[in-house]
Amino acid sequence: MLSVKAFTFNPIEENTYILYNDQKECCIIDPGCYFKEENAELKNYIENSGLKPVLLLNTHSHLDHIFGNKFIYDTWGLLLHIHQNEKKVLDFGPTSGLMYNLPFENYNGELKFIKPGENIRLGKDELDIRFTPGHSPGSVSFYHKPGGFVISGDALFNGSIGRTDLPGGDFDTLVNSIREQLFVLPAETIVYSGHGSESTIGFEKKNNPFVGENI
Repeated sequence: MLSVKAFTFNPIEENTYILYNDQKECCIIDPGCYFKEENAELKNYIENSGLKPVLLLNTHSHLDHIFGNKFIYDTWGLLLHIHQNEKKVLDFGPTSGLMYNLPFENYNGELKFIKPGENIRLGKDELDIRFTPGHSPGSVSFYHKPGGFVISGDALFNGSIGRTDLPGGDFDTLVNSIREQLFVLPAETIVYSGHGSESTIGFEKKNNPFVGENI
């Protein structure tokens, strides 16, 4: 079963996740580390915990979720795994960074395209890839059934959902993604999102003002 360590990085306060198994293998999801101090914090945690990074995953490729991709690649040589529909979003990252006055060097290594319905393996553990577009065209969520959690990116938040006014976003698509891919998970499933505090599927189904049962 996988354990979860969360960090909050960069001026947009994005949540970066490290998942690790009993053999100390880990995957890094959405490294948002922007400042040198944040790079050092992530690296020091991994090294001091005796972890071995083996996977780099993005739920989607908006700038605040990809700031640290190049750092991860340069440090551990990990290739980036994204959904194919996110490549244009990834390529636009540096331009978007200039628009937000947050310049950065983009990842320029080989891309590994992940497919919904397949699993990503971390040792003996698996992450189920769930296609959850709407916030961006190729957003995915990573579900770990034995651990009872899902990494939802910016699809589903505690009491909210991802914005849909950015290029490639669509409100109806996002609502359908949440209801068909996330709300079918067990109620006790912990939701680790791209911003803010954790929640559960059951709580969001009952209380979320955008997609909950009471709207």
